[in-house]
Amino acid sequence: MLGKIESELGKTAAKLSSEKIIEYPEWAKYVKTGINREKSPQSENWWYLRSASILRKIYLKGPIGAEKLSKEYGGLQNRGSKPDRFKRGSRKIIRVIMQQLEDKKLLKKSESLNKGRIITKEGLGYLKE
Repeated sequence: MLGKIESELGKTAAKLSSEKIIEYPEWAKYVKTGINREKSPQSENWWYLRSASILRKIYLKGPIGAEKLSKEYGGLQNRGSKPDRFKRGSRKIIRVIMQQLEDKKLLKKSESLNKGRIITKEGLGYLKE
């Protein structure tokens, strides 16, 4: 099951990069994806994979915002001899990706009491292709 999800995310990420829907910011090659990471991502297309993953998570769990998504992308921080502790992922990366997807009309802000973003019909069609 996990292999199928990864292949679908890879296809969506390739489509996002080839159609220039998502732009890779200049600062993205220098940042870590969370405080629990030691290095920045080494993969060339990590921004597009994260974008596809965020699009899919908003489809499955929406309406959802950057705060809850940062918990999804967090992990345990190695604190040496002290016990590991959970730390959230970078909310800046999540916010920028959601803003880029919103500019291309794949996401929109929720109008219900639950704040966050939801997927649009165009975004659903883009995800299903």
